[in-house]
Amino acid sequence: MRKPNRIKKSPYDIAFIIINTIVLTIFCIITLYPILNTLAISFNEAVDTLTGGIRLLPRKWTIQNYKTVFNMKNLMTGAYISVMRTVIATFAQTLATALLAYILARKEFYFNRVVSLIFVITMYLNAGIIPTMLLYKDLHLTNSFWVYIIPGMVYAYNMIVIRTYMNGLPDSFVESAQVDGAGHVRIFLKIILPLCKPVLATVALFIAVYQWNSWFDVMIYNPSRENLTTLQFELMKLLSAVSQQSGDPNAMKHAANMVTPESVRAAATIVTAFPIVCLYPFLQRYFVTGLTIGGVKE
Repeated sequence: MRKPNRIKKSPYDIAFIIINTIVLTIFCIITLYPILNTLAISFNEAVDTLTGGIRLLPRKWTIQNYKTVFNMKNLMTGAYISVMRTVIATFAQTLATALLAYILARKEFYFNRVVSLIFVITMYLNAGIIPTMLLYKDLHLTNSFWVYIIPGMVYAYNMIVIRTYMNGLPDSFVESAQVDGAGHVRIFLKIILPLCKPVLATVALFIAVYQWNSWFDVMIYNPSRENLTTLQFELMKLLSAVSQQSGDPNAMKHAANMVTPESVRAAATIVTAFPIVCLYPFLQRYFVTGLTIGGVKE
């Protein structure tokens, strides 16, 4: 039986493979170390953490940091609102952004360049917190759940990414559908959206991460509404309370049950990042494809 011919690699190819492997290994270690270090600190005794030296494994194991996080007063309410705002905002904002991108990607829309320029300007200019607060108040968005959803319906960067992807699609798809009598709504829903799954998944992940981690808008627009609080806002308040507690000399008497800002921050980081980490593997292939195809137009 004839053996298959093997392609001989030159010394330059071998050197490239070795160097590439070493560089990627170092990059992987640099990327994973902060995550593993945060995980170790979250399971380490708080007072012992202050002495330093925690690397990849806890020195004194404890779950007190997580007990402190999960014993928050409005934990369930904050988690529920965070999930609701993430799900609703991700769906609504992705759909609205895709619809705007489709309109601006159509060549028959004469003002697409002007409108695109207006959206690009919003990436560099901001009205500020006070005018924004007054506007939301006049629109009756403050002290309501919809202040998390409506103001961010369209982000210019996400729109540009989706529009660039749509510009790379063959015009024959739309032209053949129009010959068959399909309108723009049907073309958008039946043809464009299915073809844009990779870039839509990428934008949806961007929006979901932003919505899940957002807490500043809660502090500005819904500070006194406990029924509209979010998990991240409650964790921020917990971290502030722990910072004040750590300055109490009497707290050292109960060192075994004591928590510090660093330990609570580590536990809160793991808790808040866990849902996104679980979601990412399902969107990874779309995420990579959406960035490589949607970000560059030949």
